[in-house]
Parts: sequence; C-alpha cells; structure tokens
Amino acid sequence: MSAGKELWAAIFGALKANAALVALVDGIHDKAPDRPWGAKNAYISRGPFYASTDDADCIYGQEITAQIDIWSRKPSRWAMDDMIAEVRRSLHEKEFPLDEVALATMEVRLWRVMDDPDPTTQHGVVQVVALVEGAAD
Repeated sequence: MSAGKELWAAIFGALKANAALVALVDGIHDKAPDRPWGAKNAYISRGPFYASTDDADCIYGQEITAQIDIWSRKPSRWAMDDMIAEVRRSLHEKEFPLDEVALATMEVRLWRVMDDPDPTTQHGVVQVVALVEGAAD
C-alpha cells in the first residue's frame, strides 16, 4: 500500500470517529457520490494529495499534503467554520499507527472558506501536512 493511501485511511478513520463532525455532515467520502446532499446540507470529500521526497540519513521519507474538502449549503457561513474546527480537532498534531510507514508528524497547516460558483454553496478547505518515514513508494 502506498504511504498516501495508508495516510488517507488514517485520516478518513479519524474524521469518521469524530461524533461532533459526523453530526454536522451528511457523509464523509473518499470520492463524493453522485448525490451527496442530504438533510444536513453538508458533506466532506477527499481533495488533492501531493507529496515530495524528504529523505534523511538513509531513511526514506515523504512530506505528504492531503486536502480535505468540505461542502456546505447551510444558510450560515459560520456552520462551515464549525465543520472546519472539527476537522482540525480530528487531525492536528495527532498520532496514528500506520502499518507500512511511520507517521513522524502531522499538522493542519491551512484552512479557508471560499465561495463556490454556485451562490448557495460554500467550499471549505483543510490542508494537512504529514511527514512519514519508511518504505519508498
């Protein structure tokens, strides 16, 4: 399994385990389904992933940036802020056991709210940067 895939599985599990976050959204998805909107008017999906080499002293390493996208049609923009706060609470400086690589650090480095071209939708972005050590993908 790639380091990115293993990291995403840990992120996905942490988000699904946050009861306060789950209460705010219709679903948390690897890829948004065709009809993601439900009664809560919000959902989370995996955004872009990218990585760069971060080797040191004969240890393979990668810096992986994972984006979590939050979509909302709730009437208040503050609802998006609450969802972002729960995503941050789930992930910032957390430690997750991984099977094939070791998670050295994980930080939420950026979060923002953007207007979507659809005026009824807000788009929240949370970027997580993780340093992993171990197997070279």
